[in-house]
Amino acid sequence: MSARKEVFGTTKDGQEAHLYTLCDGGITAVVSDFGAVLVKLCVPDREGRMDDIVLGFDDLAGYESNPSCFGATVAPVANRIAGASFVIDGVEYHLPVNEGPNNLHSDKMSYRRLYDTALGENSVTFSLRMADGESGFPGNRDMAVTYTVTKDSLRIDYRITTDRETYLNPTNHTYFNLAGQGSGTIDAQILRLACSHYTPCGEGLIPTGEIRSVEGTPFDFRRPKAIAADLHTEDTSKNHPDLVVTGGYDHNFVIDGWKGDGQEILFAEVTDPASGRRMEVSTDMPGVQLYIAHGMYTEGCKGGRACGSRSGFCLETQCFPDTPHHDNFPSDLYGPARPLVSATTFRFPGAE
Repeated sequence: MSARKEVFGTTKDGQEAHLYTLCDGGITAVVSDFGAVLVKLCVPDREGRMDDIVLGFDDLAGYESNPSCFGATVAPVANRIAGASFVIDGVEYHLPVNEGPNNLHSDKMSYRRLYDTALGENSVTFSLRMADGESGFPGNRDMAVTYTVTKDSLRIDYRITTDRETYLNPTNHTYFNLAGQGSGTIDAQILRLACSHYTPCGEGLIPTGEIRSVEGTPFDFRRPKAIAADLHTEDTSKNHPDLVVTGGYDHNFVIDGWKGDGQEILFAEVTDPASGRRMEVSTDMPGVQLYIAHGMYTEGCKGGRACGSRSGFCLETQCFPDTPHHDNFPSDLYGPARPLVSATTFRFPGAE
């Protein structure tokens, strides 16, 4: 099997972008060299009907804007950095101030540009050079993102080398709806997370530095439950204080059993009772951001529909947010002798 290539469109600055379709007889993934984004992921339901289960756009123009980061490869550092700055070896570096006084998702340019492409038998690799000082980060960085499809899984591999010490924390920002995109909210979909702790947020959704037990809180997904089971969706002021801060789940969870040895851990299982679709997620990263898009409203999505509040959920595997300012968090500082190598696998074991 090889990736099928087709033209996606022409960017505003006149560059031709492409789509690559990966299929090995089971699920089908469609990815683009513009932003290394996941555009479609088609998975069968219990009747064998294929539906696209990720939010996004029908055309390239949508991804050139992409205010909600649909399907995006976010790099070099995903999530938030307080004060849009950090220090390495006594030198202070300043990042774009793009969310209050803080930095979110670097400068968001990693998913608004064309990547170089190399095709494999059942994979496609997108490559990008980030120059020293780009987005405010030190180091000349070479990033490769590889999407690989087997019959029942989609694997995303990241590799970033750098010639200077720098912070690296890439992720994929796909929004999933196992009932099919455009099918309503994900409130009733059943989630289990093998995560006994989470990192509470303060002002600006910056972690406080505490690693808190989920015991007795709405953050306890160790036993499967509906995503919105413990949410007051109509009056968020009645929610747990850590949910009031964010308006809904937008928190980093600590993956149980992580040792930093490169081994993937199965940490999430999601089931949609309506369609029977199931998804298992494993990663070698220490954390995952559960984001349920509470309050989101993005126009012009697939089929001309708007993507509304809680119409998808994200499981963004990562190092913890704001790691440069918290010595008790796993480090995401890399250098010439320590490239970043990580992987996340989304497996669809068959509908129930």
